[in-house]
Amino acid sequence: MAGTRWLDDDQQRAWRAYLRMQAEVAARLGRQLQADSGLSFADYGVLVQLAEAPDGRLRPFELQRDLQWEQSRLSHHLGRMQRRGLVDREECPQDARGAFVVLTAAGRAAIEAAAPAHVDTVRRLVFDRLDPDEVRALERIATRVVEGLDAEPRLP
Repeated sequence: MAGTRWLDDDQQRAWRAYLRMQAEVAARLGRQLQADSGLSFADYGVLVQLAEAPDGRLRPFELQRDLQWEQSRLSHHLGRMQRRGLVDREECPQDARGAFVVLTAAGRAAIEAAAPAHVDTVRRLVFDRLDPDEVRALERIATRVVEGLDAEPRLP
């Protein structure tokens, strides 16, 4: 413990404030999505990735990477979404063992219906509380942290 670089008081307050903010915003967004559209926050994350992908399709490993989910979580969640008709699986012609996760018409309709209320909630919970300089600072901080994370070796 002698070599541990403990957080100073300012860092500790900032870290705890960040953790509380992240948890509160995620919980409120999840409740809003469920109430307004019947989608979970996880459903919405999958649908966003697919809606923004060319032809509404991605390989499962791409979704896993983009969402930062474990393979088993992704597999189970996609199964539930497939049973609800939001996504489908298609074989990959270039890789007989591979597949694509594909956004269905029902999935596209669900994300298009959910997005307006979701973005209104994001704006109300976060961006309406910040001035333009704070928005730019938030973007710079998030980008710097993510770039640092991208440079770190990934754990298996």
